[in-house]
Amino acid sequence: MSADSAAVYKPSPWSHAFQGLQKMGRSLQLPIAVLPAAGILNRLGQPDVFGVDGLGWTDVSKVMVGAGSALLDGALGLPLLFCIGVAIGMAKKADGSTALAAVVGFLVYFNVLRQFPEDCAKGSKPVATGCQLVTDHSVTAFTYQNPGVFGGIVMGLLAAFLWARFHRTKLVDWLGFFNGRRLVPIIMAFVGIGFAALCLWVWPPIGSALQSFSDWLVGLDWLGSGIFGVANRALLVVGLHQFLNVPIWFQFGSFTKPDGTVVHGDINMFLAGDPHAGLFTTGFFPIMMFALPAACLAITHAARPERRKVVGGLMLSVALTSFVTGITEPIEYSFLFVAPVLYVIHAILTGVSMAVTWGLGVHDGFSFSAGLIDYVINWSLATKPWLIIPIGLCFAVVYYVVFRFAITKFDLKTPGREPPEEVEDVTKA
Repeated sequence: MSADSAAVYKPSPWSHAFQGLQKMGRSLQLPIAVLPAAGILNRLGQPDVFGVDGLGWTDVSKVMVGAGSALLDGALGLPLLFCIGVAIGMAKKADGSTALAAVVGFLVYFNVLRQFPEDCAKGSKPVATGCQLVTDHSVTAFTYQNPGVFGGIVMGLLAAFLWARFHRTKLVDWLGFFNGRRLVPIIMAFVGIGFAALCLWVWPPIGSALQSFSDWLVGLDWLGSGIFGVANRALLVVGLHQFLNVPIWFQFGSFTKPDGTVVHGDINMFLAGDPHAGLFTTGFFPIMMFALPAACLAITHAARPERRKVVGGLMLSVALTSFVTGITEPIEYSFLFVAPVLYVIHAILTGVSMAVTWGLGVHDGFSFSAGLIDYVINWSLATKPWLIIPIGLCFAVVYYVVFRFAITKFDLKTPGREPPEEVEDVTKA
């Protein structure tokens, strides 16, 4: 064996960075998985469900709204979820002490920011409880710097890094009680102070820039929605789609609720009742509920006769998963690697769906994904939700025709079209 062949392969810095980004993308999925509970609780607490316009259970409605709002709170609840999720996901061999360190650091950071309210608007003056208008002496609550989920993600990354660095550290004997895992939360408390001080200095221009970018993206209207749809599906291939989703769904944009609470992000704005939200969510419903199940049907019909029954059972399962819950990865990965051209077409058509639904005035949203569950739960919050059905059926026809034609015309090896010897090998294995 030559020296060259015996040399140990060393991944390039780019490879390390890419793997790190993928790991972070996966870590962002943990807090996102909590959102269905938040969305359902928040929806049940609305006036037309358990409230005065529905069953009239006002106390139950308050409980549900309070529970859902705790998780969707853009200043505390949601950033804290992302902080914990990132800390656990990014730290090697993480345990409960990793999450504790993240929580300690985040709470310190959050409360330091709360010691420095923003200046009151013109025509009002600061008083003990908030900003008081000079004209009618009414008082509004102070506002504070709010890095939102970005702040939570950064604190989670810091907690993961510091936990990996210090969780085995041993101090001098007389401080032995604070060795290892007990040391990291203490360190994170001071890190939280430092990061909060940094945010007080640098976040105003960063937040302003992000708001300007958000306004520009929303200003693109249906075109911006279409671009987001294509980019979302394209980044899913390499596991980086959450880097696009998180800021747009949970940070960009703002909507003031009737009680004066400000929420950020397309999903939160929609769930809070913003009639103009849903730009970056609506167009997923026709694809996930109709188009991809139609692609499953095309794959089944294109399978070899002796394999059609087996493939049909598999495709029925993943099609129902997509239709009901909006989880599409099992379908997409069934043709991504064997027929990447189909995935390119799928990404483009997703962008078209995003643009078309928004262009037709359909506004809808979800707490988890664009499946039947969110479609039904959020029906009364949506604008023209019924249009999703005919739009979805049209895309279903397009997907079926395109997939069936491409698979048979170019002999794409989608499930059920594998060479017989490969099927035999898999069966024997």
